[in-house]
Amino acid sequence: MFTGLIQALGTIRRSGEDEVGITVISESAHLVLQELAIGDSIAVDGICLTVTQVLPQGFAAAASPETLKRTSLGQPLNPTSVNLESALRVGSKLGGHFVTGHVDGVGYLDTAVQTANAWEISFTVTDERVARYIVPKGSIAVNGISLTVAECNATGTWFKVAVIPHTYRETNLKELRPGSWVNLEGDVLGKYVEKFLRSNSRGDLPDLHPAMNSDDLYPPSIALPNEGLTPAFLAEHGYL
Repeated sequence: MFTGLIQALGTIRRSGEDEVGITVISESAHLVLQELAIGDSIAVDGICLTVTQVLPQGFAAAASPETLKRTSLGQPLNPTSVNLESALRVGSKLGGHFVTGHVDGVGYLDTAVQTANAWEISFTVTDERVARYIVPKGSIAVNGISLTVAECNATGTWFKVAVIPHTYRETNLKELRPGSWVNLEGDVLGKYVEKFLRSNSRGDLPDLHPAMNSDDLYPPSIALPNEGLTPAFLAEHGYL
């Protein structure tokens, strides 16, 4: 689990068909490399990878066929640095949003325009598996960066974010060019809401543990409507 707050930048190279090597190049390298061990999880441009080898100034990590298919690692590598974030530690501050590192798909940069106090950056989404979770003011991870959707079209195939100068300067957003691939992960909370919305009644929910009953999930004070879990029901109880 990650927060979407980038700690350092690195360079990436292919060291095999299913392995990559990362060299950390930021002055803040210690935030990623300190106590790094084989088996640790690190987000590389938003992709959760497992460290297979610790190197003097970086690490090697394995990439499964599914990872290559879903992410920018399966595309020709952009001539840019990669964003790095160590896994969230118990007791750490959660300043972004919950990012799993399980990338839904890719998109590409459309435009990046500097304004008086921010960068307005727009992206095109090429995968419906990502577009369905993009909503106005919702959370989105772009190359592992926790961002808020400022504007999007009805289908979620295009969206815009406003990026403060610090985030733009300290991440690889500044190196992207129109057409550059980016990894996208929708808000995990939205995915669970979608799953429940597909269940029209309590009978469609998975079996509970023998020690639980339906009231553990739905307290008696909150009765489901006859038509099941609906957007109107969620809005009434503060979920939308």
